[in-house]
Amino acid sequence: MYKKATIYFSIIFLLAIIPQLSISAQVDEFKMANKFYQSKDYDSAIRLYKSILKQGRESAALYYNLGNAYFKKGDIGYAVLYYMKAKRLDPSDDDIRQNLKFAKQFSKIQMEGVTLNPINSFFVNIVDPYRLSTLAWISSIFFILFFVFLIIRYGMGMNTIFIKIGIIILLVLLVISSSLTTFKYHNEYIIHRAVVVSENSPVYTGPSDHSDIEFEGAPGLVVEILGESSDYFHVLFENKRQGWIKKEYLAKI
Repeated sequence: MYKKATIYFSIIFLLAIIPQLSISAQVDEFKMANKFYQSKDYDSAIRLYKSILKQGRESAALYYNLGNAYFKKGDIGYAVLYYMKAKRLDPSDDDIRQNLKFAKQFSKIQMEGVTLNPINSFFVNIVDPYRLSTLAWISSIFFILFFVFLIIRYGMGMNTIFIKIGIIILLVLLVISSSLTTFKYHNEYIIHRAVVVSENSPVYTGPSDHSDIEFEGAPGLVVEILGESSDYFHVLFENKRQGWIKKEYLAKI
């Protein structure tokens, strides 16, 4: 009986400690990658950062460091890619936002004559600094408060001016917060975007090498994926120009 109990508790101990050892190993790996980065061995740093990603561990700091390493190597495409991945996880980080903006300036092609929808831009500016989870929590809080006020008004029969005004205000706030949450989700998760990462990235008029070349792309350009056909993506650039580009020239965000 004693031997069985010893084996049982040993198994429990191992099951409890193995995840902690794994996390500790990943922390050590991250620190080692940072040391490679500081010593300007960017290839080794990138290899270790990606090794952590393959283990299913992602974070804004990890993506940010990857972006920095690629930028130091002069690989603008992958630098922009990982900065954007970092920004999706932590949109409020000023360092991430500034480095992304700075890296985009090094693209060989700048998207001029961009025609933006002012309403869309207005909503983007509002939701851009916030995580989707933050907006969702705010919407949930307003929903709960609105529901509580409805119970007080109709369930408990309290019909004061404070309750009436509170219901109206909370309804307006709930509609606004829910709309912003939906917009954020649609803009960052439903709309699929990618970054041009290949130096040689011609944009064709059709999904074929035999199609005419519309123009030449460049690493660091961000596109919206509209569709696909065989080995090509139909993409929309930031200046609203469209074309077909080989999938291998892009990396999805």
